Amino acid sequence: MAIEKQVIVGEIPVSPFSRLFSMPGLDCFNIVTIGFKNEASPSAFIEGLKNTLLNHPRFSCILETGSGEHKPRWIPTNVNVKDHVVVPNIDPTIENPDQFLEDYTSNMVFSPIDVCKPLWEIHILNIKTSDAESLLVARFHHSLGDGMSLMSLLLACSRKTSDPGALPTLVAQKKSKVTNVVWWSLVSRLWLIIKLMFNTVVEVFKFLLILCSVRDNATPLMEKPRATLTPNKFIHRVISLDDVKVVKNAMNMTVNDVILGMVQAGLSRYLSQKYDSETNPKLKKSLENICLRGVVFFNLRSNKKIEDLAKMMEKGSTSRWGNSIGYVMIPLWMKSENDILEYIRRSKTIMDRKKLSLEPLFSYTLFKLTVEVFGYKALRTLAMRIFGRSTVVLSNVAGPTEEISLFDHQISYVAASISGFPQALIVHITSYVNKAIINLGVDLDVIPDPHHLCDHIVEALQIMKSAVEEEISADLGV
Repeated sequence: MAIEKQVIVGEIPVSPFSRLFSMPGLDCFNIVTIGFKNEASPSAFIEGLKNTLLNHPRFSCILETGSGEHKPRWIPTNVNVKDHVVVPNIDPTIENPDQFLEDYTSNMVFSPIDVCKPLWEIHILNIKTSDAESLLVARFHHSLGDGMSLMSLLLACSRKTSDPGALPTLVAQKKSKVTNVVWWSLVSRLWLIIKLMFNTVVEVFKFLLILCSVRDNATPLMEKPRATLTPNKFIHRVISLDDVKVVKNAMNMTVNDVILGMVQAGLSRYLSQKYDSETNPKLKKSLENICLRGVVFFNLRSNKKIEDLAKMMEKGSTSRWGNSIGYVMIPLWMKSENDILEYIRRSKTIMDRKKLSLEPLFSYTLFKLTVEVFGYKALRTLAMRIFGRSTVVLSNVAGPTEEISLFDHQISYVAASISGFPQALIVHITSYVNKAIINLGVDLDVIPDPHHLCDHIVEALQIMKSAVEEEISADLGV
């Protein structure tokens, strides 16, 4: 006799990735900090959220994780916005507001959240920091959506400062050159398919090999037992996106290539300094012998136009909301290089292969098949095994290219990070107009000096910029 399982009217099934991010040991939250150029009005945010955020059913549902034969599901509920908006009473003359923001964000991440309500909350801080006049710190459970979903949420709620009725603008995707010669176009496409198939076989084989291999080498970035690792400190640094573009244009690379190279160069410099400071010869190690890996997330959505992203908030939209992400494992180049630009070249070589492969889709499909065939316990085991093979999580999201306002509050910057992953270091970078915001989530027991690590990453970019400027001057004979 066929058994039919029906979902109660109004209830929504929970996707495998949403279920994964709510499991013990992988209870993940997206942490978003938005700086404003003017004082924040709590009442304006409450009214704005009523007219925007609550239009999306995911933010007015309770996550029921399920037990026994009951599958996880989203259950609609009535939402009182005021229950999700926190306005702490802060002394405006506080001595170190930047430190206060870091401590507040870090403490907020690990404070209990009421699971009987939709899993999101917004804190409005009327405090002036180095980069903003006031702030909004939001905590969204990762089951609600990934970074691109949340960026679409921000964009759908915002408008251009120069044109209050217009949607923001994202970085335009470069269109590939199309040749008019039919036979040459067919040959190019055939060659592209061959490369795609070859890269997929090679990269998936490497992925499975890593899955069955030993974990990364013990370093000052990962010295505790894996089960006890968790980021408990979040810091961010605002730098110039124009500096990144100077290097990008000079080397004919992408912004992502430069960012990944910058991060690897910063980590290499940090480790090198740590090892050089060791007085015990037995504890000294050579960067030449270190094998570290990073997890890089990929957005699997095909539609990336700003209009499509904004429509993700509308009912019946064909745009994919939620956790539509895949990931790849990349080797981190930690060796000391006399030519610091080599980090960018190697990053481009690695990421070009990853982009021209189906590894991100394979990783997504692997998770989906695992939960369908073996269940959620097997899914958690697989996830912990995969993330347990890496040292750092790397992620970045491109933001608007023009100034925008959120509920009549002009935005100064947008910083984002993730909590709950079993790594001691999470590096997340967002862009906003002409700014790049580096956000580090660290385990202080492993990395007690996150600001020092961030300094190395920022300094790496400045050295790269100086290097390309010197090359340009040499080519011009200056």
